[in-house]
Amino acid sequence: MTEPRIYMDHNATSPVRPEAARAVARALVRGGNPSSVHAEGRKARALIEEAREQIAALVGGQARNVVFTSGATEALNLALTPGLQAGNDSRPWCLFVSATEHAAVLSGHRFPAESVEKVPVGADGLIDLTALAQALDTHPASRPLLALQLANNESGVIQPVAEAAKLVHARDGLLVCDAVQAAGKIPVDIFMLGADLMAVSGHKIGGPAGSGALVFASEAVHIAAPMVRGGGQERGVRSGTENMPGIAGFAAAATAVKAALNSEAARLAVLRDRLEAGLALLGATVFGASAPRLPNTTFFAAPWIKAGTTLISLDLQGFAVSGGSACFSGKVKQSHVLEAMGVGPDIVEGILRVSLGWTTREDDIEKFLEAARRLHSNTAAGKTLAA
Repeated sequence: MTEPRIYMDHNATSPVRPEAARAVARALVRGGNPSSVHAEGRKARALIEEAREQIAALVGGQARNVVFTSGATEALNLALTPGLQAGNDSRPWCLFVSATEHAAVLSGHRFPAESVEKVPVGADGLIDLTALAQALDTHPASRPLLALQLANNESGVIQPVAEAAKLVHARDGLLVCDAVQAAGKIPVDIFMLGADLMAVSGHKIGGPAGSGALVFASEAVHIAAPMVRGGGQERGVRSGTENMPGIAGFAAAATAVKAALNSEAARLAVLRDRLEAGLALLGATVFGASAPRLPNTTFFAAPWIKAGTTLISLDLQGFAVSGGSACFSGKVKQSHVLEAMGVGPDIVEGILRVSLGWTTREDDIEKFLEAARRLHSNTAAGKTLAA
């Protein structure tokens, strides 16, 4: 009998939760266009508005300020524009990004290169707040817009968003927070963090892919140049008939993760610590271990890892893990996150990311450590890792 596979790549995508799958199925059967005024349209609209409440609850926001998108990449591309409007400050925007931001920020913003400045992080992966303050002060003629992840998708390092927001707001700027990896894993509150806009994703919390949202902290912030124009849906920010089944599944997943947030975070932290204790005995180094991290993420290097062949070997043994971010078409390349943390390029072949989630069980950790010990022994004996 074939052993069931063990999925340990929740930061790439989390398997669809049963609650989300049922919500998608119900929405598909219900049908209707949320913009129609007849009974079917009103029912569809009611579903969308209920979902808006559920997504707002996930991040401590207000339902009227939730704009549904096709995912967090679109939400971030939408938010990071020189066309932002807020208050009476007429200075042109200057975009500041931390060096470890997701590609959706680093490559997805809509600013010219001369209006973008990268802010360094320390060896622990945390943004250098002193460097941020200095960078902000070097552009007094520009209004600052800072893009800062709440939690990094590779290392799991949790950024001091609230502290960074204070620096930005003191200069009449705005902060866009990528909360994709954090939502559903740690408490997220858009107001406590001081974020002005926040991006979240459905498939990272067990909802369907193709669902996401951009959450505004206030109606005082406007996007003058939306990317998808048409019928004016979603506050005129994102036109097009809403993806009702995707939104319904996203909302169901959001409700499920919020209800179990504290207990699940504690459970995953125990499993992560057990994993890292076992890996330490095999000579592994965990990145970002000295900083606050997500309870589910272990990003590590070891001499017995050769990313390409090790991933294949583990896959053949029934484990789904990652060499880092899953957003580069499956290619193994130098991690810009590690590069920003001062890790040399020679380590690109020796890293793995294990990210746990709602499907992870205690026995999965023990089985993975057994596989790691075999790989370690094979390397010590000079055997091929793919054998």
